[in-house]
Amino acid sequence: MTDVLIAGSGPTGLTLACDLARRGLGVRVVEQRAEPHRESRGKGLQRDSLDVFAELGVGGRMAAHGRKGVVLRKYFDGAPVRDTPTAGDGLLIGQWQVEQVLRDRLAELGVHVEYGARLVAVRQDGTGVDAELADGTVVRAAYLAGCDGGGSTTRKLLGIPFEGHTAQEEEMVLGDVRAPGLSREFWHQWFTSDGGGILLCPMPGTDAFQLQASPERDAEGRQLPPSLEGFQRLFDRHARMPGIRLADPTWLSSWRVNVRMAARMREGRVFLAGDAAHVHPIAGGFGMNTGIQDAAALARTLATALTGAAGPDVLDAYEAERLPVAAEVLADTTRRYERVVEAVRTPGNGTEVGAV
Repeated sequence: MTDVLIAGSGPTGLTLACDLARRGLGVRVVEQRAEPHRESRGKGLQRDSLDVFAELGVGGRMAAHGRKGVVLRKYFDGAPVRDTPTAGDGLLIGQWQVEQVLRDRLAELGVHVEYGARLVAVRQDGTGVDAELADGTVVRAAYLAGCDGGGSTTRKLLGIPFEGHTAQEEEMVLGDVRAPGLSREFWHQWFTSDGGGILLCPMPGTDAFQLQASPERDAEGRQLPPSLEGFQRLFDRHARMPGIRLADPTWLSSWRVNVRMAARMREGRVFLAGDAAHVHPIAGGFGMNTGIQDAAALARTLATALTGAAGPDVLDAYEAERLPVAAEVLADTTRRYERVVEAVRTPGNGTEVGAV
């Protein structure tokens, strides 16, 4: 029987796996994806997350892949109007790079992610958890950690309510694209007098930019799916730089407001962490970072329980610590997102929205 089975190999699951493995505990990580992704997604590490990674022995590797002190250049109707340095204690880095560094560290600790392994059933008793995978394999573990994202299979199998609301329509299109000729010295944010906006952020260690913009609509007002052609039209409309042609999209996605929190983060010997436990507006860049902090807290709790350093009540400590934090993050990011929306609608008000 392994000590901890982790479902999900995003930043949350990998952080948890590294932290437990470095403590000498037995860990397995299962991932329903067939292989790792290379999408920028969450693109910033905050100071607390960097502290966690320093303890895991990968702080220097993260810094080598990322960049500090990026300048946000804000434009209005095509003309630059303001340069604002971003927070110097954070690190701009693509999520796929964070995951790669953590996978490498995990491999050094003797653990490798098991891809194409989808969780289909969970049963538990007083001594452990039986996790059944799609191929019929049953993994016996002392504890199970569901770090499998907003659509968490673990949470659904446990029947834990995911309380909150989800917008009916996408609020944003996103993607990773090249933009030859566009300066990589700035995080570019264009506003126009009609209230629209687009953002292109240079991703360190690559020649790509992450793009964010409001979705296009057709003549009937229906939202159009993200596409390179659509990204170019949005760029031309807002940036007004005819010499720049976007190219080579490696990630096309859309996002809608989703504010939800699990009713509980523990069901017996099964725990939820990261997006499996809480999802919220992307303003402020808290998603990946909150999950990393969840993982650090859960690692402390499980290590204490597995080493017999405390009584069974220690398992309650994780939810007691992290559920209030999740609630506050949801409230804070909702307020931030409302300010972002207002800034896009009335771009002359001076609001900075570069933290999305």
